[in-house]
Amino acid sequence: MARSRVVSLPDRVLEWFRAEARDLPWRRPGTTAWGVLVSEFMLQQTPVARVEPVWVAWMARWPTPSALAAAPRAEVLRAWGKLGYPRRAVRLHETAAAIAGSHDDTVPADVHVLESLPGIGSYTARAVVAFGYGLRAPVVDTNVRRVVARAVHGAGDAGPARTATDLADVDALLPADDGTAAETSAGLMELGAVVCTARAPRCGACPAREVCAWQAAGRPAYAGPRRPVQGFAGTDRQVRGKLMDVLRAADEPVSRGALDAVWADAAQRDRCLLTLLEDGLAEQHADGRFALPA
Repeated sequence: MARSRVVSLPDRVLEWFRAEARDLPWRRPGTTAWGVLVSEFMLQQTPVARVEPVWVAWMARWPTPSALAAAPRAEVLRAWGKLGYPRRAVRLHETAAAIAGSHDDTVPADVHVLESLPGIGSYTARAVVAFGYGLRAPVVDTNVRRVVARAVHGAGDAGPARTATDLADVDALLPADDGTAAETSAGLMELGAVVCTARAPRCGACPAREVCAWQAAGRPAYAGPRRPVQGFAGTDRQVRGKLMDVLRAADEPVSRGALDAVWADAAQRDRCLLTLLEDGLAEQHADGRFALPA
């Protein structure tokens, strides 16, 4: 019985994806592997709705790695705007320079080569190979892990990541040919994002409900370990964001007082400012004022 679920699940997901996939700009015909890579950097821990307008503007401004590599870091950070985690913008800038300088301005199509570039891990490398080049590469994110845990293993959630096992699970689901495998990878991710969600799965609308092991088991509650939910209010991340807002909005270097005004806790504010300087997201001029890096 378990084997029949594994065999039939990809077909159902693929048929559903071809009919129901969201019209996202980085999925449209003509999108380059560079466009896919940019989307993957932006989508890390950031909702699609926030990424779409930034991605469209970014690709119009910097359609190739060399175009982005030639831009000053301050412009890159301003264009990144409110996407959050601005270190991603710095890593993308560095990756663009590496691609332009060492790969003839062409995003590599090899997982291991991609993983050698700044800020690119296993997931991003495989996503670029699959979605940017249409090649067979198991792509595993939180959404995919949840779909596999439920549909294949009958568990309510995936639990802690198990890299080798997770990749093997998805690899077993993918068809042999490149194009269909890449589409199936996108379909599994889409299903987890919009139907097989963590808190309120829409099982009635799921194309895999008839072959889902979790559904067949009566949808048992997940009782395993969970990742702690990270808050935002009052965290260093919030403070760093407020400091970056001031720097992005300024046309010239700002005084220490302008930064001090955004957060009352001096010790936390100073610590966050120091980390921005260490991360290359801000710089201090000789006169003591602060700005985005040149």
